[in-house]
Amino acid sequence: MNKHIKKISNLAVVGSMSALVIASLTGCGDNPQENKPAEQPASSNIKKEGATVTIQESINKDTNKSSYKIIDEVPSVTTRVILKDVNGTERILSQAEIDKLVKDEEKKVDAGTSSLTKNPEEVKDSGGLGLAGTLMASMAAGMVGSYLMNKLMNNQNYQQNRRTSYSSPSAYSRSQSSFSKARATNSAMSKRTTSSSSSTRRSSGFGSSRSTSSRSSFGG
Repeated sequence: MNKHIKKISNLAVVGSMSALVIASLTGCGDNPQENKPAEQPASSNIKKEGATVTIQESINKDTNKSSYKIIDEVPSVTTRVILKDVNGTERILSQAEIDKLVKDEEKKVDAGTSSLTKNPEEVKDSGGLGLAGTLMASMAAGMVGSYLMNKLMNNQNYQQNRRTSYSSPSAYSRSQSSFSKARATNSAMSKRTTSSSSSTRRSSGFGSSRSTSSRSSFGG
């Protein structure tokens, strides 16, 4: 009977020591991770590319028809198209309006009647681009009509008409500069976030030499 009691006592001591060792290892390896802030997903730190475009309507004296020019264009998280009419009143085009404009212009491109693909001189003589054409010449075009843009990107007339769809050369330059800076900023933020994520994964790995050393010494 005394031998059985002694054996049980020894087992209890061994169990207590094992629990103490496990607690020590846990304290060495895991506590620093508990104090580390949660890693933010890359997408939360990077702005999505969009565009806010302001289009000015005016009356062409030669044709007595409305003509349109891009007067302002800046990067934004969401894409918005603002139309400023001849009276100076501004309104944001609805998604339904944008979809209809893009669909109608796509039909013209397919039929070969779109001003976007005509000779720039011919477009100028006819009074310039319409609202749909001006919209598709803006930086918002890729977001609101990506399918149509695939048909236009390699067309040389489109590229030239696009430049003249702005109210002035300086308006075009400002747009190009602002979007280039936005892309550069987003690219830099993406690289920093990716690098930070990789460093976090490496530092928290259980196979590191530091973790092995701590475990072998039972230190805290």
